Amino acid sequence: MSTSVVVISGTLHTPSRTDQVLGAVVAGLGAKRETDVRTISPLAVAPSLVAALSEGPDEALREQFAAIAAADVVVIGTPVYKGAYTGLLKLYLDFLDVAHLEGKPVVLVATGGSDQHSLVIEHELRPLVGFFRAHPVPVGVYAARSDVLPDGTFSDRLAAAIEGAVDGALALLP
Repeated sequence: MSTSVVVISGTLHTPSRTDQVLGAVVAGLGAKRETDVRTISPLAVAPSLVAALSEGPDEALREQFAAIAAADVVVIGTPVYKGAYTGLLKLYLDFLDVAHLEGKPVVLVATGGSDQHSLVIEHELRPLVGFFRAHPVPVGVYAARSDVLPDGTFSDRLAAAIEGAVDGALALLP
């Protein structure tokens, strides 16, 4: 049986370092368990999000939310802007029903320019998924610019964090 994984990428441009790290988390999950992966980009549905402010979520957003509700594991990633996750990710999650993440293992991923932003996982993302009564994986994945090497590989620290997050997510599954 395949494990359903939904990735929510809060990046504001593609390609991005955030998406690169999210891809490594997904690859790590896939290496240890058969997965069915769906990636959701709030950037791709930004017009629907703006319209939802006055009209409510449209069919495309409701379908994405249903996929999140049906997922076994959710991976949320964001670049860090001014010490927090992106406003676009916040807007997207504002429309998500609490029950859609409740009880799910959630891998938290953030990218930033330096280690100065590494606490975003503990001070912003963990409380955010806590609101949804989700189970954030104990090991968060933070990637500073220096963790992604010029050849596209990762520092030992980042690779270890990804492996720890993958193992943590799998440990939370039945």
